[in-house]
Amino acid sequence: MDSVTQAVLGAGIQGALMGRFQGRRALIYGAALATVPDLDVLMSYPDPVSLMTYHRGFSHSVFVLTGLAALLAWLIRKYWPQAPYGGRRLFLTLWLVLVTHPVLDAFTVYGTQLFWPLARIPESWSAVFIIDPVYTVPLLAGVLFAIAFGMTQAARRLLAAALVFSTAYLGFGLAGRVAAEHRVREAMQAKGIAVTELRAVSMPFNTLVWRVIAKTADGHYYESVSSLFDKDPPEWLRQPLNLDVGRALAGVPLHERLRWFTDDWLRYDAIGDALVVTDLRMGLAGHYTFRFKMAERSAGGGWTPVTPSSWPTERGGWAEFKLVLARILHEQPPLPLAQWSELATH
Repeated sequence: MDSVTQAVLGAGIQGALMGRFQGRRALIYGAALATVPDLDVLMSYPDPVSLMTYHRGFSHSVFVLTGLAALLAWLIRKYWPQAPYGGRRLFLTLWLVLVTHPVLDAFTVYGTQLFWPLARIPESWSAVFIIDPVYTVPLLAGVLFAIAFGMTQAARRLLAAALVFSTAYLGFGLAGRVAAEHRVREAMQAKGIAVTELRAVSMPFNTLVWRVIAKTADGHYYESVSSLFDKDPPEWLRQPLNLDVGRALAGVPLHERLRWFTDDWLRYDAIGDALVVTDLRMGLAGHYTFRFKMAERSAGGGWTPVTPSSWPTERGGWAEFKLVLARILHEQPPLPLAQWSELATH
């Protein structure tokens, strides 16, 4: 999630658990500690694929952060033995502030290596968009109330209520994802479309309308849209994965790492003399967030792998966002998936 959300989540947790002892300082301590896992952004990487796939790595591991929480608790108890709270309460607070950061990240689609160093596909639960005001605003309101009026019992209760609401909202998002996947799968089966893999991804800033991508055995995928309030079958668009083009990258280490990180939700396009690899999980049809040039056409017509570089992409703007918001309640007109998808090969 975004940095503001992570900060107010950490502040809310520490304020609720330690505000009685630390006062407003609890909010500062929690906000600062909650940003620690994202310090990996300060590390330098030689290419954008490495930057993408090593972010949310070791610094987001529950094992690493549990050890860090234990170390911090030990140091605090050692050098401030007169603190008016027990070691267990202190460790629990520090642990929750640190670990809820990567757990919340795992509820987005990006991919979080929650169990590093275990070689698991990064957790990508796709329950909420990376920025969701319904999740963030109640926490922010609780923190601002505590700043304004102090860490009173009412403020601590308000923070606790905001934390309960935000957690329940994540559950609502997961339920929405499951419902969208079920609805699209059933609709495709009714049309005789055999789906091999399918996943729903929340649309920008909400958990009511979902983008559902589905693979078929013939090397294609479908871009589909489903809203919680739909009565008619979801709309969809069939697109090629171009796996034959992607074979030129077979065995290339960074390509294999990208396949692992994205759970192989990749599309390949020959655009001029560039072989462009697209992460299908993030963005909208045609407005994909992560695209990489990973090979160039050689003089003989084949492909030569190169150091990856970012490929320009049309991310969409206010016009597309208004259409997405309108699609929550209205199935007509459907989103212009065909028009947007043309951008993928530009």
